[in-house]
Amino acid sequence: MTFIAGVLIFALQIFLVVILIRVVFSWVSPVPTNPVSRLAWQVTEPVLAPIRRRLPLMSGIDLSPLVVWLIAIILISVLRTVGQ
Repeated sequence: MTFIAGVLIFALQIFLVVILIRVVFSWVSPVPTNPVSRLAWQVTEPVLAPIRRRLPLMSGIDLSPLVVWLIAIILISVLRTVGQ
């Protein structure tokens, strides 16, 4: 069980890094033309799109990465307690 929890924690941490890359690239270049930006967009969009549809826009700011970030942090902490 600890191995599975460790792998899931690692995958969630990698996903958080990819979300961070996407957020930074969205500030620099909103259109994903860079290959790294395009890859980050393709990996995160299936998770962010459903949340974006449910959240209201806050002055044009997309809060879906923040919501996914918080959910992932909660999942990581739950998995750490399960993995012990």
